[in-house]
Amino acid sequence: MSHTVELPIDVNTIQTLLPHRYPFLLVDRVVEFEAHKRVLAYKNVTCNEPYFQGHFPGHPVMPGVLVVEALAQAGGILTQLSSQTTADGRLFYLVKIDNAKFSKMVVPGDRLDLDVTLKRVIRNVAIYTGIASVAGEQVACAEIVCAEAKA
Repeated sequence: MSHTVELPIDVNTIQTLLPHRYPFLLVDRVVEFEAHKRVLAYKNVTCNEPYFQGHFPGHPVMPGVLVVEALAQAGGILTQLSSQTTADGRLFYLVKIDNAKFSKMVVPGDRLDLDVTLKRVIRNVAIYTGIASVAGEQVACAEIVCAEAKA
């Protein structure tokens, strides 16, 4: 895959970039990409999400930790697209979350916009800044640190 990436990137291609699968793949589409810098991806939140059964019955809210996980997955896509490889044999793990803030609830029918910027890379560790928004309003933000596992 070259740095000239054809957008949008659909879920089938996303599955070649990330090891996550249902019910834990939390990115549906990539709409903007700048190698080694930034990605904008979408997660379409539907009433069929398995976590809504218990979070909360009669008042479904996407768990904040999953909003942060979606930002981390978008960061993983940024790293994979930038390095021109697929997920085969490469696993990145979330190792730290700093300054997470949740300002609005995410509910069924929302499109979660995941805007992730790569702050820096130190050896096998990537540090991202992520902002999640719905309809142009920020719902969450966090600094996310991911590390590539040693094979």
